[in-house]
Amino acid sequence: MIELLWLLLPVAAASGWLVARFQRRAQVTHFSWSPDYFKGLNYLLNEEPDKAIDVFIKLIEVDSDTVETHLALGILFRRRGEVNRAIRIHQNIIKRPTLHPQQRRLALFELGQDYRHAGLLDRAEELFQELVASDTHQVLALQQLLEIYQQEHDWEKAISTAQHLEHADNGLMHTQIAQYYCEQAEEYRRQGEYNFARQAITQALKTDTKCVRASLLEGELALEVGNQEQAIAAFQRVEQQDPDYLTEVIDPLQICYQELGQRHEFILYLHHVLECYDGITPMLVLANIIKQQEGEEKAADFIVKQMHNQRPSVRGLDLLLDLAFSKANNITGDHLLLVKNMTTHLLKNKPAYKCHHCGFMARK
Repeated sequence: MIELLWLLLPVAAASGWLVARFQRRAQVTHFSWSPDYFKGLNYLLNEEPDKAIDVFIKLIEVDSDTVETHLALGILFRRRGEVNRAIRIHQNIIKRPTLHPQQRRLALFELGQDYRHAGLLDRAEELFQELVASDTHQVLALQQLLEIYQQEHDWEKAISTAQHLEHADNGLMHTQIAQYYCEQAEEYRRQGEYNFARQAITQALKTDTKCVRASLLEGELALEVGNQEQAIAAFQRVEQQDPDYLTEVIDPLQICYQELGQRHEFILYLHHVLECYDGITPMLVLANIIKQQEGEEKAADFIVKQMHNQRPSVRGLDLLLDLAFSKANNITGDHLLLVKNMTTHLLKNKPAYKCHHCGFMARK
């Protein structure tokens, strides 16, 4: 019942607007409220929405002044999840032969949203394309089409629509379009169509030179086909695009340099990254290399020095505890094991990434 009262608030507001409008009109002509209008409201109060809809539909056929009210009523039904009722109302508005073109286009837009919420994406797409062709509600219709194509994973249409939207709205869509090209590349890669995947990656980088995802995909693709030099060039490009993503390229770069027998060059690159940025991943990778080449004590000294050098890190502490634990006696080892378990638990639940736009945090 509470939800129903919330539904009636806009209807009541619209009714008040109509009363004021008709009172002004009454100065010239006599007007009387249709009993059916109050009958429909009564059905709503009695939680009989289907009967109310029948009444309001009949009113639409008689009085075009109530079209806006019925459009609002359909929107409210859609927001409540009663999409079939919203569709029914908006379809009957469109059927009116004397409906003003502007009102019809608005009803078409609302009906398109009804279809999209109902999962009838083909019908929704048809209506939104009609609105785009008529240059009415063009930006809103293009945005709806973009949502549909994303949902359907139709990246070709998504790219075309985003480009159209960028032109129509004078907005910047290059970042989003580059992501669509990356989605295309991912699909081609799964299908083994490497040439098409590379073409999509090229388009992504052409559209947005700062697209880190495209560089990562290019590097992974090159690594898969055994082209380590191209993979290294693609992965190292990330440093100029966004240094925050350097953690994503350290491991694949290590694989590339190892396969080429160029471990020394990889170590030099890690030192370069450490000098320019505050990354923890290159420090840990270097520590493991030092452990393999010079022993655990040297690796532990390196970690301590780095952590004192304005690089405090739970991951660094976790590795240091690993090294210390291997040399500890049983009593000290129990205490170290407790601290080690705590740091491992903290790392397990710690997000690695945060969206700059909405603040969403994630592990990947």
